[in-house]
Amino acid sequence: MNKNTVLAWATFIMVIVGLALIALGAFRYNEIAGWGFASVGIGFFAIAWVFNALKGRV
Repeated sequence: MNKNTVLAWATFIMVIVGLALIALGAFRYNEIAGWGFASVGIGFFAIAWVFNALKGRV
């Protein structure tokens, strides 16, 4: 596996984890903790976006 493949897999895994955290915040924890789960999920999306932007440049 080269660098771009590793970044692609990291991006894919982070998107899956981000979706899971947002789903937990939306469906499992309806109180204040749900907002925290959803915001961390959005943070995972932001980091995955950076990993995707780094593909081909690193």
